[in-house]
Amino acid sequence: MAVSERGPRERMVFSAAQLIRRGGVAATGMREVAAHAGAPRGSLQHYFPGGKEQLVNEAVGWAGRYAGNRVARFLAALPEPTPGGLLAEMVRQWTDEYASAGFAGGCPVAAATVDCAQTAASTRAAAAAAFAAWTEPVARALTDMGVPEERSRALATLMISALEGALLIARAEQDVRALKAVTHELRPLLDAAAGPDTATTRQDG
Repeated sequence: MAVSERGPRERMVFSAAQLIRRGGVAATGMREVAAHAGAPRGSLQHYFPGGKEQLVNEAVGWAGRYAGNRVARFLAALPEPTPGGLLAEMVRQWTDEYASAGFAGGCPVAAATVDCAQTAASTRAAAAAAFAAWTEPVARALTDMGVPEERSRALATLMISALEGALLIARAEQDVRALKAVTHELRPLLDAAAGPDTATTRQDG
């Protein structure tokens, strides 16, 4: 759904996620969210009576659902879906962004976890739920591609963990080296988990 098609509440959740992924929770103020969303400041209290914590939690939830929903789009972009190809598409989303827009943005779920896990129990729970909302469709996709079900969730966790770590390194170095390394090193392992019929010699995308 395009930003212009969202109602004021949805725009504020989206804006909060965008600001958190750039500056973290502490640097994201309610006033900045309203301005970014083009919404009246008075509407924040109406839509988010729980204040900033509620808004942050909903932004984190949105980000987890967004990441999970993109899994199907990544698979659709592959002529022949493979576990390694899925990882390459997940990584390409970020290398493309960094090439076009610089290294300002990261994952809002990770940012909220770092900022709030020890101070806001509800945000920690929202982040855990967001990671689950991302992990589950990745695990299902791996199972559909031939990975044994008992390994799918662990490998999905590995993929997401490696990607999140590489994003931190990429932003620190202002370079996509770590992201490319994740794809190069994990792609053969993931494809091998799907069985001997999965090709492991494809070029990294």
